[in-house]
Amino acid sequence: MKTICDVDVNEKKVLLRCDLNCPVNEKGEITDDFRIRKVIPTIEYLLSKNAKVILMSHLDNPKGKVIEKLRLTNIQEKLFEYLDLSILKAPDCIGDNVRKMVKEMCPCEVLLLENLRFHKEEEENDNNFAKELASLGDIFVNDAFGASHRVHASIVGITKYIPSFAGILLGKEIKTLKNVLEKPKRPLVGIFGGVKIDTKLPIIKKFIDIADFVLIGGKIAEEIEFSNPKLIVAECEKHGFDINEESIEKFKEIIKKAGTIVWNGPLGYFEKPEYEKGTKEIAIAITESKAFKVLGGGETLFAVSKYDLEDKVDFLSTGGGAMLEFLANEKLPGLDPIL
Repeated sequence: MKTICDVDVNEKKVLLRCDLNCPVNEKGEITDDFRIRKVIPTIEYLLSKNAKVILMSHLDNPKGKVIEKLRLTNIQEKLFEYLDLSILKAPDCIGDNVRKMVKEMCPCEVLLLENLRFHKEEEENDNNFAKELASLGDIFVNDAFGASHRVHASIVGITKYIPSFAGILLGKEIKTLKNVLEKPKRPLVGIFGGVKIDTKLPIIKKFIDIADFVLIGGKIAEEIEFSNPKLIVAECEKHGFDINEESIEKFKEIIKKAGTIVWNGPLGYFEKPEYEKGTKEIAIAITESKAFKVLGGGETLFAVSKYDLEDKVDFLSTGGGAMLEFLANEKLPGLDPIL
């Protein structure tokens, strides 16, 4: 993989595709800045090498329209908190005003472009849009692992028009997940939950092949229509919103002996106190185990944060769908151009 460590960025305009897609409330206020924190080392590295850093990201899904609460102003403020330097913000991600701001940049400055998805061409992987983005920089760096399963202009299309490299975060994500696939400490245990069986089925089938145990909870447990000696499907209770006590204890016994654990997807409707027992107890059991622990998915990370367990996990992936797709297929659209 070609990384930013392989290229001279001194005084170069570096287009850094981040995944700053943080959860926000009705007012557009950030409720969890995990993804912002994770990309800071890449930004600091580029600044230490005297680069002009141009940040690109999407936020939520405005479907090609400008939605005020989805502007990246709050992202700008959070970046300032962590970097402790002035962060300029462009009024858009393309256009004459943006080109002017980029032209006036000095080394070691940071410019944040506006929400990419205010333009429908981003998700359409439009060539002209990708070319216009590419024209802003000398080098493209993909550090948005969480968006690298998307065939979008700022992930895939842009790489046709500009030298492209992987960022520090993206490199760590791929290295960690490849180790899980190629040389995990045994027993390898996959724990998968949530409500969307279609997104979890490929990873469940892959882990049945490579793992020692595959534990299933959440709504998807009700939709598993096949059996396997490695597959342990939780029994649900409380109208299917939580797993029962017997399943909790069975899962705990397996977790206690695990060498490597991969967890993606809650085991019930944990946001409601009356349905949180399964997810909470399994989260605690995972973090108390001696296994190497890899967690991913927005709701999974929210659960870990809710129970104040973040510091007890070896690796928190910034990708949900991207993590599942890479583990299932060992490739992502956003990785091909930088391999």
